Amino acid sequence: MLDKRAQTLLKTLIERYIEDGQPVGSRTLSRHSTLDLSPATIRNVMSDLEEHGFISSPHTSAGRIPTARGYRLFVDSLLTVKPLERAEIHEIQGAIQPDQPQRVISQASQLLSQLSHFAGVVVAPRRQAPRIRQIEFLGLSEKRILLIIVTASGDVQNRILIPQHSYTAAELTEAANYLNQNCVGLDFGQVREQIYSELGQLRSDMSELMNAALAASSEAITESSSQYVISGERNLLEVADLSSDMTRLRELFALFEQKTSLMQLLDVSNRAEGVQIYIGGESGIAPLDECSVIASPYEIDGQVVGSIGVIGPTRMAYERMIPIVDITAKLLSGALSSN
Repeated sequence: MLDKRAQTLLKTLIERYIEDGQPVGSRTLSRHSTLDLSPATIRNVMSDLEEHGFISSPHTSAGRIPTARGYRLFVDSLLTVKPLERAEIHEIQGAIQPDQPQRVISQASQLLSQLSHFAGVVVAPRRQAPRIRQIEFLGLSEKRILLIIVTASGDVQNRILIPQHSYTAAELTEAANYLNQNCVGLDFGQVREQIYSELGQLRSDMSELMNAALAASSEAITESSSQYVISGERNLLEVADLSSDMTRLRELFALFEQKTSLMQLLDVSNRAEGVQIYIGGESGIAPLDECSVIASPYEIDGQVVGSIGVIGPTRMAYERMIPIVDITAKLLSGALSSN
């Protein structure tokens, strides 16, 4: 635990760094901390904070900058959240009006981006699990098979399978016939339960193909039933903390396109109450190591159905971003609910 003096200096350092984006030195802390301490004492406290991993010293400067651990302590214990201005609340209320659900979700994503000047994201409510109309296998080469899944709504999903065994056209037809006889009209959860219970009765080579098909189908159906709307990704190109590393920025944009990992992170916030904050490596997603994600679940008629969030650099105004995400989630819940 840090004493009050160290907490005050850490809070001041992080606030100045968020404001200016420059490493903070002892003279700056002396001017802004309201503590009557000598520069030598401040330097000693900063050395202690650095030793404990709350701040670090860039090679090109005598000042210090916060680490992810420092930001975490700041957010959990030292931050004073600032209520939004009434005009900003009215702006959010005016932008999120009861309408077509998809339009409201898109509006919420754009609004988060506009207010934060970062990327805004909204995970849409999961659609009802699609039911299977038809499954087909098409041999592409000796070891590559195209799995074709047609849902009852007419959506078509394709996946490439690379099993260990080779299969003749007749064997692929046999497998497709088996699945179509047992799976048509069922959703994927029902298909998985039924097929897994019968795998022991199939030949080992056919079991391998069925397992591969089930795994690929799970991925395809999950992607088709889950989606999110993201706005303002280009804002991140203007963030100096991120744009200085183009390799990391390309990885971040690839993450937005690939979706699966980000969806999993945002789904975690669905199981929590209130605003959740993931700083740097806490997300477990490498492209977000220099970013923070502020997320909150939203509801329809009292049931959590998705989450919203802001994605930006770790150097962001948390005291402002937290209420923006919180209020937007609440107003989105109200706009989508019947009452």
